[in-house]
Amino acid sequence: MKPFMLASREYKPKDTIIEINSSAKKVFLGEGYCTLIAGPCAVEGAEEYLDLARILAGLGVHILRAGVFKPRTSPYTFKGLGREGMEIVDQARLITGLPVITEILDVRDLEQLYDRVDILQVGSRNMQNFALLEELGQIKRPVMLKRGLSATIEEWLLAAEYILNGGNDQIILCERGIRTFEPYTRNTVDIGAVALLKQLSHLPIIVDPSHATGRWKMVAPVARAAIAAGADGIMVEVHQDPDKALSDGKQSLTPENFAGLRDQIIKLAELDKKII
Repeated sequence: MKPFMLASREYKPKDTIIEINSSAKKVFLGEGYCTLIAGPCAVEGAEEYLDLARILAGLGVHILRAGVFKPRTSPYTFKGLGREGMEIVDQARLITGLPVITEILDVRDLEQLYDRVDILQVGSRNMQNFALLEELGQIKRPVMLKRGLSATIEEWLLAAEYILNGGNDQIILCERGIRTFEPYTRNTVDIGAVALLKQLSHLPIIVDPSHATGRWKMVAPVARAAIAAGADGIMVEVHQDPDKALSDGKQSLTPENFAGLRDQIIKLAELDKKII
């Protein structure tokens, strides 16, 4: 058996498909589906976020991105609205009926987030926060596990193993680019990892082309490449006015640009006979 036994194809040959019930409709992540996750890097204010949530719902997004706790390299940059932001997320969830995903940074935040979000995201900086992973293994809530900044594929799958070993099998892997010597992009997108993981593991995998590239003009081509390589969906950052975004504006699409990307992804999904 592989070191990542529970995440391996040998342990479970059949693909894991995650089902999320929302008031709008059921959402599925996994083989046979192409899931669209979109929203701003961070919830910045009620009016702006709720307006964007309505737009994205109208564009066919399946899951809303809703960052309220933001890990930042500098302590002086915008780190999210925290508990205040969760009130806004509650409204968006109610208004659109769509499920939401938000990042969890600390086990102490689990109690307030558990009943208010549909997917808990473990960011790249916390991929090997084993205390957090073990705690997430004890709950019955989908977890998106982003690849660490310099993590190998085996290290990434072993991090997933911590959650699986606790009893939670609802894990989504997210390739968001790794740190290399190349400075022209924010990170280096490992598209090959998508195809390889489809052979190694039964867990669904999506790609975040926004964090992977750091440049909005690169988001669409990398997203298309991800779907062509077999990814089960994409997660992209969208903002009404990227130039004024409090975080990651340079990699954010406008709603209009996202609509164009959505049309391209639909065509690719149809070629692969995936449901979108």
